[in-house]
Amino acid sequence: MKRILTTLALIACLNVAYAQQSKSVAAAKSAAESALAASQDAKKATKQATWLKLGQTMLDAYNAPAGNGWVGATEQELQLIMTGEKVLKTENVTVMNRSFVKKVYDTKNYYFNDQGRLEIIEISKPIYPDALDRSLKAYAKANEMDVNGKKAKVIGTAIEEISKKYVDDAYNSYQFGRYAEASAAFEAGANALATAPVSKVDTSAIFNAAFTAWLSADNQRAKDLFDKCIGYGYYGEDGEAFAKASDLCGKLGDKEGVVKYLEDGFQKFPQSQSILIGLINYYVSNGENPGRIFELLDVAKKNEPTNASLYYVEGTIHEKLEPKAEHELMAIEAYRKCSEINPNYEFGYIGEGVLYYNKAIAIQEAAQSEMDDAKYMALIKDFEDALKNCIPAFEKAYELSKDNDVKNSVAEYLKNACFRFRTESPEFQAKYDKYADIVANAKK
Repeated sequence: MKRILTTLALIACLNVAYAQQSKSVAAAKSAAESALAASQDAKKATKQATWLKLGQTMLDAYNAPAGNGWVGATEQELQLIMTGEKVLKTENVTVMNRSFVKKVYDTKNYYFNDQGRLEIIEISKPIYPDALDRSLKAYAKANEMDVNGKKAKVIGTAIEEISKKYVDDAYNSYQFGRYAEASAAFEAGANALATAPVSKVDTSAIFNAAFTAWLSADNQRAKDLFDKCIGYGYYGEDGEAFAKASDLCGKLGDKEGVVKYLEDGFQKFPQSQSILIGLINYYVSNGENPGRIFELLDVAKKNEPTNASLYYVEGTIHEKLEPKAEHELMAIEAYRKCSEINPNYEFGYIGEGVLYYNKAIAIQEAAQSEMDDAKYMALIKDFEDALKNCIPAFEKAYELSKDNDVKNSVAEYLKNACFRFRTESPEFQAKYDKYADIVANAKK
């Protein structure tokens, strides 16, 4: 009996909380209007408390339409605290290629994922569309009046919350594919955090603002934001800021900038595929000598002579260049040098294995269109030789790697390669069975 009473008491408390929340939109609007009127009064506007009040009420006005829901809540949990709130419509929707159940309320939309948890809160009817802007300006004004810093902690905490709200909005906009909105919100979040007394640099928000500006083809602004990231020493994963800035230079007609950003990025991130591909495309498309890439690699090798990944990078570059046969040999040499420098680095073996595997596939495709029997049989022999050559390298990579995703990917290659020769010998049959089991278990 005690347990039942406790449960009922909890529901009663939650219903009270919800009853308060149901009035909060109107109450929040009324409080914000009152604070706004006070800030416009000449006498009251000279008081710090007026601006602190305006900042808080505008933040409350931003929060109120979202209701009591929280990200991660189940529908059952929300039913306990939203019993009096009417769902206007329920529909199945797709957001970023994912399925959601959308529940439409008066002031917001809740999106539940396939696990029945609230993942996105979308405000559809804000009290003020610019509530966060108004709140930030009010707190900034209060800070100007905070001569002795007595309210610095209160103001700083509020500004950090405002910044977080901007960033939350940005991620929501991104998920809905509204990249321009997302970019503006990310930048607003960064600008908020830079506001005194917090005065912090949010490089992640700046980078995301740049990236979403790039997605929305706001080219000059995107480049300016990536420049800001680079200036702060924040380059993104594998130097992506350099690659994107280079791409934007191309779109803006700055040919010198295209290669400058790539070369600067290459010095810091010689393993970055986006930078490497950008450099290769630049030198090849402009009729310039791709040897410049190897010059850059040589500099990197001198700086880090024991960095095996540089030789892996060298191999991947050779694979992309013509004449194919000549550069394949150079790629194999580079991959083997990579493995020699660091025998425990699996990617040298992976590089060699993938090269032979891809070569086998290319030969197989050529054989399929060959009408001459003698030439066809010669191609089949070359195909089988290349396919067999990939197996030792892949097996070594599988043995060395401690990354399950890498091991599973390598096992897939080995399964496919050994399938061809499973009837040739018990050894190949055993290998095929082994890697086929690994692949099957990885998919469970």
